[in-house]
Order: sequence, then structure tokens, then C-alpha cells
Amino acid sequence: MKAFLYSTMLQWKLDLRNKGVIITYYVVPLIFFAFIGSIFVSTNPASKDTLIQSMSIFAITMGALLGIPISLIELYNKDIKKAYKVGNIPLWLGAVINFISAFIHLFIVSIIILFAAPIMFGATVPTNLVIYFISLASFLTVSLSLGTVLGIYIKTTSKLTMISQLLFLPSLMLSGIMFPVNMLPNILVKVGNIFPATWGLKVMTSNTFKVELFIPLLIIFVICVGLSAYKLYKIDID
Repeated sequence: MKAFLYSTMLQWKLDLRNKGVIITYYVVPLIFFAFIGSIFVSTNPASKDTLIQSMSIFAITMGALLGIPISLIELYNKDIKKAYKVGNIPLWLGAVINFISAFIHLFIVSIIILFAAPIMFGATVPTNLVIYFISLASFLTVSLSLGTVLGIYIKTTSKLTMISQLLFLPSLMLSGIMFPVNMLPNILVKVGNIFPATWGLKVMTSNTFKVELFIPLLIIFVICVGLSAYKLYKIDID
């Protein structure tokens, strides 16, 4: 257990020294929050009610789709993988450690947004913080599980950039964090329901615990875990 905790903290510290990770997890999301948050509030004062949730979803989605996959590509397609095998370390441990490290980073960013948004923009703080944090952790877990799938299956950063953008941009445009989904055609509303961000916004803006809103997130999570486990098994026996 001590070795596991040490490895997790080591990965977290290594991430802090990685400029790409810092930019993806912290710099870009917080700049986006400061810039777009001011635009949202000035053009639509009602956006204050969901500003914290929307900006947190942006930060998490970006980190999950454009951050954690890069670390996993470096792990499973280079000599690091050989070192794991030589040391008789299970390959799944690398994915788990990167997952936990990314979770901590993005949770910190979400906390920064939670405290800064009311001060900077007069944003409304969620009335039920217990449900909010449960929803935040659930969405964060599902998003990172999707990012883990990308990092394990995609072998090059060039392909990752293309595929991640194909998921990242629709997640923003169709989830309701940029503008209300009722402005979209019905077909795009249905397409948006396949993205975790859509359900993340619904659970994070709900003041009551609604199990039915968590079911789609659970389904996505189970699928991602299954895909990741299968691929890691294939990598291990190669």
C-alpha cells in the first residue's frame, strides 16, 4: 500500500513538472474561466446560476480528453512499458496511478473555480454542496475513464489530437455549457446525450440526488473500464 501511495504522489509531482500537463490541467481552463466567464455574465446574467458547473465541466473535459491520454501513450508505447514488465509490475497500475493523479489535479482546478467564481463574477454557489461534490466526483471519474481508453488504444499523439478534438468540441457545443440545449435541433440534442459532459451538467446543476441522471454516467464508465481492461490484457500478453 505504501508503494502504491508513493507511486501516486510521485506521478502527481511529475505531472506538476510537465509543462504540457500544467497547461492542459490548469493554465488553459483557468484562462478560459476568467475570459469566458466574464463574457457569459455580461451577456446573460442568468448564467451566474450555472457558471461554476459549466466552467468545471470545461476544465474536466479538457483534462480528461487532452491531458491524461498523452501520459498513457508515453507509458504504454515506450520503454517505460518494458521497465514495468522487467520489474514484474502489473501494467494496469500505470493507468490507475495516472488516473488518480489526473483526478487530484482536476479536482483542485474545480475547487479553484468554485471559490473564485462567486468572487469574480458573483456566480451562484450550489445550494447542496454534498450532492454537488458527489456529482463532480462522478463526472470526473467517468470523464477520466474515457480519457484512459483514448490513451490506451491510440498509439500516436497526432492521432490522439485529432480524435480528442472530435470528442472535445461536441462535448462543449452539445452539452449545454456554452448555450441552452433547447436552442439545438432534436437530432443534435440526441447526439449530445452520448457525451459525459451532457449528463455531468445535469447532475451538477441538480439540487437533489436523482438516480436516473447518474445511470448514463454509470453505463459510460462500465463500458470504458471494460474496454481498458481488455486492451491492457492484450498489451500484457504481447
